[in-house]
Amino acid sequence: MTHRIACLNAVATAVPDHDIHRAFIAWAEPRIADARERALFRRMTERSGIAQRWSVLPPGPDGGSPVSAGGFYATDPLPPTSVRMALYAREAPRLALAAIDGLGEIGAISHLVVASCTGFVAPGIDQIIAAALGLGGAVERTLIGFMGCYAAVAALRTARHIVRSTPDARVLVVTVELSTLHLQPDNALEPLLSMLQFGDGAAAAIVSAEPVGFALDRFFCATLPESDALIRWTIGDQGFAMHLSGEVPGRIGQALADPDFAATLRGEPPGDPIDAWAVHAGGRSILDAVEHGLGLAPDALAESREVLARHGNMSSSTLMFVLAALLERHDVRNGIAMAFGPGLAAEGFNFRAVG
Repeated sequence: MTHRIACLNAVATAVPDHDIHRAFIAWAEPRIADARERALFRRMTERSGIAQRWSVLPPGPDGGSPVSAGGFYATDPLPPTSVRMALYAREAPRLALAAIDGLGEIGAISHLVVASCTGFVAPGIDQIIAAALGLGGAVERTLIGFMGCYAAVAALRTARHIVRSTPDARVLVVTVELSTLHLQPDNALEPLLSMLQFGDGAAAAIVSAEPVGFALDRFFCATLPESDALIRWTIGDQGFAMHLSGEVPGRIGQALADPDFAATLRGEPPGDPIDAWAVHAGGRSILDAVEHGLGLAPDALAESREVLARHGNMSSSTLMFVLAALLERHDVRNGIAMAFGPGLAAEGFNFRAVG
């Protein structure tokens, strides 16, 4: 049986215009009571590989950060989940539509797939986007929620299934994450280092059978045993609390050292040489673990590291930013995309240049 190929034709991205990275550091560091841990936090911020993180949160009335006088987080206690979700309902569609606008003319969209794990609203963000674009009530919508950093893989996998089974399908894939809505009043080192990673961002892509961009080939998923406690995302009274254990990079590196696990990611039997890697920029230590675990060249993850530096970890949108950068290159022939998230699981796919 012959299946049509599904191709990632184009990717566009968008971020807000408010850089909150330094403001967060200035807020977080004094909260750590122990002098040694405070010094460690300072060193980790300097070594994080992150220069900027963007937020939909407006500056305070004085032009300062969201934690300054009159800012969104200048309350005690911090805003409840209901207030944060009201902001999500307003700002997530705006950022998603900005990314879609970056695609230019999107053509006749038959299906819409949206991934987001940083907020909930009903009617869903998929319906809000569809209405704003004038897609009509007949467009087929899929909303992928609360999967975390590898949700972009699930969204692209869904789009691929649609294209391979539906003639002439043209799928609009959107990822939008507003991670900065979920600041937590923690004083401990590990959760503060976790919050240090995250920023807001959105991406939009077209997937169709048109042989342009990257063909989406083999998809894969592998779960590390006894690792489900390492990444948690809990809904609380004051937003969503992310737990990202400091053990994650080590566990990823350990798994990649296992030939069977590494073979799952690379694909067996091996095909043409891999000349591009789109790895979710979950943090510098995670990228280091992938680079060393798979024995990659020092510049193999250049696009991932650049996305991390300019935007931080935008959960599901991050991988899409890396793919957007790779689509700009003209020397890519065969690549592997992967992301790590709750489970602890690795999900990804092979891609190859077409057209």
